Amino acid sequence: MSATIEELITLRDWLRYAVSRFSEAGLFFGHGCDNAVDEAAWLILATLHLPRDRLDPFLDARLTRAERQALAHILELRVAKRLPAAYLLNEAWLGEFRFYVDQRVIVPRSYFAELIGDGFSPWIEDAGGIRSALDLCTGSGCLAILMALAFPAARIDAVDLSADALAVAHRNVADYGLEERIELISSDLFEELEGRRYDLIVCNPPYVTAQAMRELPPEYRHEPQLALAAGEDGLDLVRRILARAHAHLAPHGLLAVEVGHNREIVERALPDLPLIWVDSAAAEGKIFLIARSQLPPATPS
Repeated sequence: MSATIEELITLRDWLRYAVSRFSEAGLFFGHGCDNAVDEAAWLILATLHLPRDRLDPFLDARLTRAERQALAHILELRVAKRLPAAYLLNEAWLGEFRFYVDQRVIVPRSYFAELIGDGFSPWIEDAGGIRSALDLCTGSGCLAILMALAFPAARIDAVDLSADALAVAHRNVADYGLEERIELISSDLFEELEGRRYDLIVCNPPYVTAQAMRELPPEYRHEPQLALAAGEDGLDLVRRILARAHAHLAPHGLLAVEVGHNREIVERALPDLPLIWVDSAAAEGKIFLIARSQLPPATPS
């Protein structure tokens, strides 16, 4: 690596080198970037403390030896340990919003970001009319924060079973100055929410099937298994949520659940539920919506 440090002079040199190394190593991308070029650019710009969206002006800049050493170190960690870039940098992005992350939480990559940013239009007509909302399985707290920003009149509850995840969420909520509007709650789904009802419940639960868990690329194995695994068909938590959501929704409340690539599994398992599947610019059919009036009355857990 010492020879490499001397030979790679400009940022352009390092970008090309990183892409070659990532491709040669067969890295998997899926924690904020979906290709070697974007991930290399993200790692390089962040390590050099440059704006994440301003690569071109700096491509021919010559790097100091200390900067080259820093790049060599972080790129080697990405290749040798297969750590997602988000963990190496302690940051993840949903649109324009940055969140702190480490290996105590899953890396945020939810399809909900666009939907929340649009105020759930057209399913919610007036974002100002949302007075209470719940983020189940909050993880890093990112969706709770996005909801607080999208629904300015709402108080948000954010729930997780993991004390480690809630510690990270506390940090992010504080970073956005939302401590007065977001309450972080330790709970196994609805267990500690007796008597609470919401205009909107959003949940990005674990939904990885047993087979998919066995086939996960190394990068995903650095994430908490608790945030991924959801039984043989990936619906263990989804079934529990649907069984209890009725009791925690306001009369005109709406439940939204992300299930990733499991739409066909959901439709086979729950054929009688009138689920609305949401398409966005980023993906199709990864999230379903259902109104309280179309949910079965809550059953005991």
